[in-house]
Amino acid sequence: MTAKQLYEAPTSASPDGRLSYSSVVLSRLGPNQPDFQARLGEALAAAERRLRDCSSDSPDPRVAALTGYLAATGGKRLRPLLVLLAAEFGDPGREGVGQAAVVAELVHVASLYHDDVVDRAVVRHGASSVNALWGNRQAVRGGDWLLARAARLAADLVPGAFGLNAQTANRLVAGQLRELAGPAPGEDPVEHYFQVTAGKTAALLAMSLGIGALQAGAPAPVTDALIDYGEQLGIAFQIADDLLDLTSPEAFTGKEQGKDLLAGVPSLPVLLARQDTDPRGAELRALIEAGPAAGAGWHRRVLELFSASRAAIRAEAIMHRRLALAREALEFLPPRPARCTLDALCDFVASRTG
Repeated sequence: MTAKQLYEAPTSASPDGRLSYSSVVLSRLGPNQPDFQARLGEALAAAERRLRDCSSDSPDPRVAALTGYLAATGGKRLRPLLVLLAAEFGDPGREGVGQAAVVAELVHVASLYHDDVVDRAVVRHGASSVNALWGNRQAVRGGDWLLARAARLAADLVPGAFGLNAQTANRLVAGQLRELAGPAPGEDPVEHYFQVTAGKTAALLAMSLGIGALQAGAPAPVTDALIDYGEQLGIAFQIADDLLDLTSPEAFTGKEQGKDLLAGVPSLPVLLARQDTDPRGAELRALIEAGPAAGAGWHRRVLELFSASRAAIRAEAIMHRRLALAREALEFLPPRPARCTLDALCDFVASRTG
């Protein structure tokens, strides 16, 4: 399945949860083994149903409408899929594995509530964002409620999974704060970027794999390898998103090309372009420093220059190095269908920018 086909796959789940993006990924990237596909498909559907129940189970219908809104609009559900794939390296039928999948997605959805407030976003999953409908204060409180709900569910998991969830919540908030604060005086902006990405993106993928493995009773070395894989895949995924924003048209990604650039998001290609001292990158560097104030045509010209820039090439090379590290982590896993799917996810991330 091509990256474009995956982008065009459904992102909203049907009432029984069987039309989710993660189900499409599983069916197209996973090995052709009916028992494996059926088991994971059923588990994803069950997690979807429980997610919707858990995100809107407040006795106050006004609170339930707020906290359950984003889960009901759909989503890619990549994190629950990673939980279930990791559980395949232990006992996937062990009690609490499905609950761990819900915990991972609740933490992710909570982070989206907060991110949309910070980014002043008005659309999420093709629908109005929570902050656009209820206001910033309510959106923040809704995200807090979802984090608390995730913590309550995580308390019933095995101790290691509960601890990993708490650690990830801390990393997530720290990453958000570091992003808002920006690099400290004298700090390398690229290093700051990786620290923010590790906290905001990679931590959630690593947690998903970690709690799935821990809850299923996977061996410690396997659990560690899965967490390492998630860290590297998460950073590679974010770099791919950065490159797509600059180099791929709206028809491919579903969002305006250069949207992050216009918003002043310090993506990796932008940071590398600022540090590029080669004369061939002088115009791009000058335009980035000037910003939209440079006048009409600024946006179009910056995107043109990025399409063949050294910065984009360097960013893609870094992405591929991270994917290579993710694949190295997979070498510690036993040869199971889930390992094939995780390896195929690396191929998918690489193909998104190809």
